[in-house]
Amino acid sequence: MHKYETLGCLGSGSYGTVLKCRHRDTGRSVAVKKLLEEDETVRKIVEREIRLLKQLRHENLVNLLEVWKRKRRWYLVFEFVDRTVLDELEQFPSGLDPLRVRKHLYQILRAVSFCHQHNIIHRDVKPENVLVSQLGVVKLCDFGFARTMAAAPGEVYTDYVATRWYRAPELLVGDTRYGKAVDVWAVGCLFFEMLTGDPLFPGDSDIDQLHLVISCFGHLTPRHREVFYRNPVFMGVCLPEPAERNPLESRSLRLSGLALDLAQRCLQMDPDKRSQCADLLLHLYFTRDRFHLKTHKDLKENSRGTKSSRREKEKRDMQRSTPDAVQVRSMHLSTKISSSCTLKSYWSVILFHQNKQLSIGLLDEFGLRCEEICVRVYI
Repeated sequence: MHKYETLGCLGSGSYGTVLKCRHRDTGRSVAVKKLLEEDETVRKIVEREIRLLKQLRHENLVNLLEVWKRKRRWYLVFEFVDRTVLDELEQFPSGLDPLRVRKHLYQILRAVSFCHQHNIIHRDVKPENVLVSQLGVVKLCDFGFARTMAAAPGEVYTDYVATRWYRAPELLVGDTRYGKAVDVWAVGCLFFEMLTGDPLFPGDSDIDQLHLVISCFGHLTPRHREVFYRNPVFMGVCLPEPAERNPLESRSLRLSGLALDLAQRCLQMDPDKRSQCADLLLHLYFTRDRFHLKTHKDLKENSRGTKSSRREKEKRDMQRSTPDAVQVRSMHLSTKISSSCTLKSYWSVILFHQNKQLSIGLLDEFGLRCEEICVRVYI
């Protein structure tokens, strides 16, 4: 942590703490997740998140910058993003602007779809796990409960995942054979909440949660009823039988016809009947006025703009912090580093300060590549 200055605490939980920090050399703000490896559960969560985020690179997924372990503590360094959808819902308790919801949902679906294309289930889609930058770029975060889909059919998974309010019926009854559809259900719940400001199913317990779901959509599937009654957790408990139905249509007066249709495609009791994220991205809710094309273009530009502005800021910060007496005494252009190098060209640089050699490094358009360097030079 010597490279980072702690600016404050962003949050804490049973597994660790998230700090807002600033890189001492570049000035870049980051979020550092500090986790104690006290038991097997924490170790599995950390290793899973590291493994998955290293293989998942997408503009709508949070970027893992650095990882290290010291004295039984894991440190995961992420790009810092200003706020979450939960922050926005607290600011606008009656729901977000419909256009903002449309933009957010499109990017959330892109993120989840990308995970599903790589055979990964997130398993914890909820407002606090959706980051939103100042430019409106959405990033799905917290992959501690994510996992790769089993290659062999029939492999069982952990049933107690996802925050209760966003948990699909198959998870609520304790089914251990589920798939990508659990994320689609969570997205549907989140969609409704962004539009109305109210959680769709704010249950106090798993049974209460099932009661709310059944009162809205009707009976569970035969398989899920069987799983429920075989689950020892629910021994002696009967499935809720609501006296009255409270269908989604009656609770969604603020939803347009297209928005309601999209939500219903996410919130099917039978997971096999839920739409896939890739299909939802082509729903008329997004395509009717070419919104999806414009949003995709804006997203590309905003992502490039974020990277460019961050690079310029780091460059200015480093130039301000570099001592005037540092001199470049040797600098020549080469076209090959080694047989394994992919760079086409680079600058070999030797830096001196008060006639003492500081370091030898490589300089390309992104800056000096040298672990031991104490200053950075830009051309």
